[in-house]
Amino acid sequence: MIDSFDLVIPCYNEAHVLENTIEEVVPFMHENFSFHWKIIIADNASTDDTFKIAKNLEKKYQNKVLAMHIPLKGRGLALRNAWLTSDSEVCGYMDVDLSTDLVDLKKLIEPFNLGIADIAYGSRLSPQSNTSRGWKREIISRSYVFLLNFFVRLKVTDAQCGFKAIRTEVARDILPLVEDNGWFFDSELLIIAQHNSMRMFEVPVTWEDDPDSRVDIFKTAMVDLKGIWRVLRGGIPKMYE
Repeated sequence: MIDSFDLVIPCYNEAHVLENTIEEVVPFMHENFSFHWKIIIADNASTDDTFKIAKNLEKKYQNKVLAMHIPLKGRGLALRNAWLTSDSEVCGYMDVDLSTDLVDLKKLIEPFNLGIADIAYGSRLSPQSNTSRGWKREIISRSYVFLLNFFVRLKVTDAQCGFKAIRTEVARDILPLVEDNGWFFDSELLIIAQHNSMRMFEVPVTWEDDPDSRVDIFKTAMVDLKGIWRVLRGGIPKMYE
């Protein structure tokens, strides 16, 4: 059984949803987890009131919500900063729009409680997943997973789901090897973890796409393809050499 957990919620201009999200996540964590936990709102250089709202929430939920400001954009950069400064046994993250059902947090943490995982990752494409997605996103996601498997032999059904957790001591070892600070961060993390024989546990999720999502799936896909090419050219690093 783990003794502590940090849930990171990366944000960029999410003032319109952040407060409602935290007001939903905090009682869920209180009701379902007996270990020590906190929520880290990682603000990625937002230009709206995201960080102001985060600071107000930090004041309201002292010792349970922490507001962190990162002066540059990039989901990977937000996770890198939050995870490397964590003092909890396990760190995780989920998207601020709560596309993943909060109930799945229990499934994400369970393999760490059982001592069978170094990294756990959500999958929207597992046969056991329950998802509501547009056909374009579905096709692009499945094509991307095929390319990851074909070129770097990554054996996962979904690399980019915004729902992952990692043992903090593993994060400290592996993150210096992850070069990307943007959208490819997730894929590169899993590629390096598998290459270094980390114990990886897949968690089928209940997922509903956010209709207001501002993520450009085509632009993101191109960034990911460039990331695969970089890994192929440079090779996959070993953690202990």
